[in-house]
Amino acid sequence: MITLNNENSTCLCGSGLSYADCCQPFHDGRQIPKTAAALMRSRFTAYAGQNAAYLLDTWAIETRPPDIDFSKESANWQSLTIVDTKKGGELDAKGIVEFKAFYRQDDNDHFMHEISRFVKTGGRWYYLDGKIKAAGRVGITTDTGRNAPCACGSGKKFKRCCGR
Repeated sequence: MITLNNENSTCLCGSGLSYADCCQPFHDGRQIPKTAAALMRSRFTAYAGQNAAYLLDTWAIETRPPDIDFSKESANWQSLTIVDTKKGGELDAKGIVEFKAFYRQDDNDHFMHEISRFVKTGGRWYYLDGKIKAAGRVGITTDTGRNAPCACGSGKKFKRCCGR
């Protein structure tokens, strides 16, 4: 579990902003995400901080589980990279966010590459569901240039993947 109470620390969601200026206002209920990507970022940070209440509140009712149990969670979530978005803007009713989430577990670095669907209901974005494209241990490579295979395991060159 990551402690998210340091308001001056950089937000884990990858925005480059401080937690206080990024995801904290969503987690505190002072603001709501205006786009599907903003909701994805805030949900990643909430997951890293094991904020089950926020995750459930931002999950579409038709696919929401009854609860979230973090008791067996051993991953230390490190960072998020948004790969692509389709729709999901302020004027849209649906959106798709493709992302890669990186975490550390059992002294090894891992990643999860997912495509998530979002819906807007009553002016608010909700997570609907997601499909994992790939997941596993971050690969080891001796070539670290921009044309090297990406260490996340996507099979793409670094410059076309995590180096974007």
